[in-house]
Formats: sequence, C-alpha cells, structure tokens
Amino acid sequence: MSDNGRLHDRVALITGASRGIGAAVAKRFAAEGAHVILVARTVGGLEEVDDEIKALGGAATLVPCDLTEFDRLDNLGPPLLERFGRLDIFVGNAAILGPMTPLVQYDAKAWSEVFDANVHANWRLMRVVEPLLRMSDAGRAILVTSAAAKNPKAYWGAYAITKSALETMTQVWAAELVNTSVRVNLLSPGATRTGMRSAAFPGEDPLTLKTPDAVTDAFLDLASPDCTRHGEMVELT
Repeated sequence: MSDNGRLHDRVALITGASRGIGAAVAKRFAAEGAHVILVARTVGGLEEVDDEIKALGGAATLVPCDLTEFDRLDNLGPPLLERFGRLDIFVGNAAILGPMTPLVQYDAKAWSEVFDANVHANWRLMRVVEPLLRMSDAGRAILVTSAAAKNPKAYWGAYAITKSALETMTQVWAAELVNTSVRVNLLSPGATRTGMRSAAFPGEDPLTLKTPDAVTDAFLDLASPDCTRHGEMVELT
C-alpha cells in the first residue's frame, strides 16, 4: 500500500469484488492506499482477492453477502460507521445478466432476481452509504452500467432494462447531492474480459477484449478526492 497513492487513507466499499472488474478495482484502490471493503457472494473469491491485496501491502475487510439479502444490506451502515467513521468511496459494480430470452418468455422469478440485484440492491445501498459519504471530506460514488442500456437489443431483456433504470436512478441521486461534497457518476466499462461477457457472447474470443485491469484508471479518476465530475456518464471503449 502506498502512502503517496491517490487514495491514501481513503475507505472504499466495492460490490462484486470477488472477480472481474470489481476485483481489479479493489486491488488498484488498495495499491493506491485505500482500505477496501469487499462485498460479494463468493467467500473463496473474496479470500483470493484479499490475499493479493495483502501481498501488495494493502488492507481489506471482507463482507460475504448476497446483495439480494436486503435485511443485511439495510443493516450494513452502523458497523461501517462504528469501525471507520465514514465512507469515502462507493463502487456499485455487482450485477447479474439473467436469461437471454424473449421478454414475453421471461420467467417471472428470474425477472425479479435481475431487478433485485441490479436495481433494488443499489437503491438500498444508496440509502446506506449516503450518510457515510456525507461524513467524508470528498465522498465519491461510482455506479457501473452498460452499453446495453442505450443500445437495447433483442433477448437482452431484464439486464438492459435494469441498467437503464440504474442510470436514471443514479442521475436522480446525483441531482439530489449537487450541493454537497459527494460526487456521483456512472461508468460504462465497454467490452471487457469478464465472466459475464463470456456468458453473453459465448462465441467471442476473450483475448480480443481488454482486461479488467485496463479499466481501473477510469475508476481511480472518479474515486479520487480531486474529481470534480458529477452526474456524468464515463464511457470506455
């Protein structure tokens, strides 16, 4: 962990942090001096990321949690406040793809699961983290979206629709925080070599895609105390 990093002594909560983009962001933030709070369902994946962060000299707190366990999310604030006294950075990265199927054939339970993970969980987390971000001298929130929200295609169903909802929800949140020190932005990472991308495009050669590490510069810029962007969409290619 660097004492001279751009995130020195910052506290960052990252969802979907056990693999892919979330894991890459967690390691980058830790390398830049942040204490990272890692939230994900997979304990083994969290422990692997934690080991890599420790090898960098960084520090992490692991929170194994399914984001659809709403009672757990709603009760996350008090222990974070007790331990850290604030939150400087929130990265809402976790999402699920759901079935790639025609809308009218979508299973109702699967539809609800995608909305719960991609929209409702992030709304609940906004309620939890906003008071903590306001306690920071420079609270930063980054919500991860997708080009699927703006370029809807057949069979992308709940995923595309939930990302569109997430974008609107984030922009409303940003508008409500415009007169505070909290900055809220959206980031669309573009085609990246992740498990979700592989599930959505099974015939695609992953070696033609950028790695999760390649998108961490953009996250770092939006998470830094000197970031002035607010209510914006950052789109990577």
